[in-house]
Order: sequence, then structure tokens, then C-alpha cells
Amino acid sequence: MKPYYWESQHGNFGDDLNLWLWDFLLPGFREVHADVLLVGVGTVLNEALLPQAGRKLVLGSGFGYGTLPDMRDRDLWDVRCVRGPLTAARVGLPAELGIIDPAVLVADMPEFANRPKRIKCAFVPHWESAVAGLWPVVCAMAGLHYIDPRGEAKDVIGEIAGCELIVAESMHGAILADAFRVPWVAVSTSANINGFKWRDWAGTVGVDPTARRIPISTRAEAISKGARFWGVDYDGASHAAEESAVAVTTAAPRSGLRLAAKQVLAAPSTLALWQASRAEPQLSADARLLERKERLYAVLEGVRRDYL
Repeated sequence: MKPYYWESQHGNFGDDLNLWLWDFLLPGFREVHADVLLVGVGTVLNEALLPQAGRKLVLGSGFGYGTLPDMRDRDLWDVRCVRGPLTAARVGLPAELGIIDPAVLVADMPEFANRPKRIKCAFVPHWESAVAGLWPVVCAMAGLHYIDPRGEAKDVIGEIAGCELIVAESMHGAILADAFRVPWVAVSTSANINGFKWRDWAGTVGVDPTARRIPISTRAEAISKGARFWGVDYDGASHAAEESAVAVTTAAPRSGLRLAAKQVLAAPSTLALWQASRAEPQLSADARLLERKERLYAVLEGVRRDYL
């Protein structure tokens, strides 16, 4: 059996954790049923992503983009659970099979246990914001620690576990914070945030997925998202212009003056991020999270019985 995950060319910890999470949850799964694809953490129930041929075992995946695959053939699709009730409804499953995002079980891995809280507050952007934004600088100005979602997954998760508070644009930043019992605040830099997947997960643990709006930090970020920056609408910008702008933003600043200019332009982002770090955070109820995890472990026990 082989785990499937969406692989960003930039890296994204919420997807990359599939590379090792299932070895912890289902030891030995790689040695059996070579014809089965384990479809786990991520918004990957999309016919453009998953191969049409072969058997699939779905464990906690979500819908949110593109077109849902035809999953009616039970000889090819063994759907044990999905991320939440919204995905369950789209797939045609009972709501109770929309259990929770399996990423929450990362918090049960011994290597992440009892992490000291050495970081007061950190910001975890969406990976697209990290590519084109000035967020490390913005965080420094706002007094927050910056966690790059493109980093090695275990390093990113270890930092989240070691925080007292998380400001999350990354949904898995919020999911992992909640799993580690770290209070969190949801934010968004784009009107194009995928509210479906946030509501899908939030419905499983009873939290509010409403995000505070944070202004975009750079022109390049506005181009990449087709958004506005300082009154200029970049919706419909060409792909070539997007690549050029991103390349300029991610390059090292050529002068202190240029960096200072960028800091001035990012001042609204800095203020809004600082305000978000002082907003009332939220955390799911201990009993609700535990109940969902127990249900997911019961599903995994069934998978071990049937496949291993």
C-alpha cells in the first residue's frame, strides 16, 4: 500500500506529513496490498489529482477543489471516513463518517509529546502567502514568531506544538494547534479562502472557522492571488507577470532602502497581524476532540483487521 498526498513544488507541511503519519498509525501498511492507494490527509478528493486506475482506501480526506471523483464502485473505493460532514454529504456518506482530519493524531506521536512552550505567539501563513509575501519581516515588526509552512513537516509541527498561541492562515496550522491544545486565531489574506474545507473541519470539533482579514503584504502577493494592493487591482494579472513579481519578492533585498520601503507598504499587514495576535483565541472542547479521535482510532482498527 502506498500513501497518496498532494505534493507542492514549494513544500507544504499539511500535505507532507502523509509521508510518515501512516507509518505510525498503521505500521506495516507499506508491505501489504501493493495495488491499494491510501488516500489520507489533504483536500485531495479531486478527479484531477487522483489516478483513475487502481483501488483506493480513503481515510479522512476532504473535498474542496475541482470535481469529485466517481466513488460509487465499492470494489475500487473503500471509503472508511472523510474529513468532515460537508465532504460526507458531497460523497453521499452518512454525516457520522465525516469524523475529523487525521492530522490531529500527529499530537499522539511520542516524539511530539511534552514540547516546552518556548514561543509566545507565532504566525503560520498559507503556503501561497509564504511564497510571495513579506511575512517573516511583517512578523518581526509585529512581534510574532514566523513559521514557514514550506519547511520540513516535523520541524513545522514541532514549532506549532511549542507555542502558547498560533495565528493561522494555514488550515493545518489551526488543526495542529488545536490538536496540541494551543489556542489559535484564524486569519486570511485573501477573499478566495476555501471556506468549505475550513467549515468541514470546524464542524467536527465545534469551532468557529470565521477568519479575521489581514491585508496582503506585497505587490507580488497581490498578483499571485489576483487581489488588490494599495488601491491597485491585480485581478487578471498575467501568469508571466505573476512569476516575475514572485521572483522579485523572494529574492534578497538589494538595499536597506528597498526593504524599508517594503516595510512601509506592509504596515497595514503588520498592524492587522498584531491585532490578530491579541484577539480572543479559540480551542475546541477537550471532550469533543477526544471523542472524534476515538472514533477515528476505531476506524483504523477496522482497517488493520481488514488489510494488515
